[in-house]
Amino acid sequence: MTAPAKSSIRSHRDLVVWQKALALADETYRLTESFPKREVYGMAAQMRAAAASVPANIAEGHGRRTTGDYLRFLSISNGSLRELDTYLDLSRMRKYASDAALDAMRSRVDEIGRMLAGLSKALRHRAIP
Repeated sequence: MTAPAKSSIRSHRDLVVWQKALALADETYRLTESFPKREVYGMAAQMRAAAASVPANIAEGHGRRTTGDYLRFLSISNGSLRELDTYLDLSRMRKYASDAALDAMRSRVDEIGRMLAGLSKALRHRAIP
């Protein structure tokens, strides 16, 4: 009989959800560069902060000692993702970006949301003795 394979997750950087969230944050920065200058300290800054918070909280949670802490940071990450989603809606209403660009970002937001939910579910099941 062979020993079970060790997990290949050694750091938050190994998590696909973190990788995708980091790419979404970068995409958010690129998208908001074209926003009106009056939004530099307004919605653009809010969107950037929310987007950066998603991978940052995944990483911070992964570095915590308890599953409960990890789950709490994943919940915060999901809240920031929902905040970004709301700003995408407002960006569409204000016509700050093309529908195609916003649709692509919405698709990524939805995918990351599903991944966060799956990771949270897996962690909750793992915590049950």
